[in-house]
Amino acid sequence: MLHGEKVTLRAMEGEDQAILWTYDNDLGIALLWGQPAPISMAATKARFDKSLEETEPHYWFAIEAEGKVIGVCDLMDFDQTARTCTLGIAIGERAFWGRGYGRDAVSTLVDYGFRHLNLHRIWLGVLASNERAIRSYRASGFREEVRRRRHIWVDGDLQDEVMMGLLRAEWPGHTPRSSPGSS
Repeated sequence: MLHGEKVTLRAMEGEDQAILWTYDNDLGIALLWGQPAPISMAATKARFDKSLEETEPHYWFAIEAEGKVIGVCDLMDFDQTARTCTLGIAIGERAFWGRGYGRDAVSTLVDYGFRHLNLHRIWLGVLASNERAIRSYRASGFREEVRRRRHIWVDGDLQDEVMMGLLRAEWPGHTPRSSPGSS
């Protein structure tokens, strides 16, 4: 388990499938991902089971706060040569939106990626219209790197996708290594 200031990140478990299904079928949440499609419980279970069989690294966590699961996050799409990966997060419980829980989960996951997985860069994609998420990512050190204009169809219109990245050297928790002979 990974502990932040407000959240605990723990491995996803079988009983979390019902929560995933709820988030997947909440139109307001799905629109933030640009993927509004109803998903059956069987499809959610199949996706969950497939994730357990993956041979590629995929670190998938339930986000817990105040004694309950409030969302999910993951590190995926690893490039071992470049030491990079993609970060994904969703706070599915609206009562926890705008209160710093997502930012704490992102910071905890980034710390894990840089400190324990020896990553060089972590990146993510976010809808340009999701200003709350962009503010949260910036507060965690992420910078806009690429804007894919009119890239994702959401709610009847094409929207920009903002690609954001964070390098280990830019990470607020980064401590430069001392070179031999320095004090």
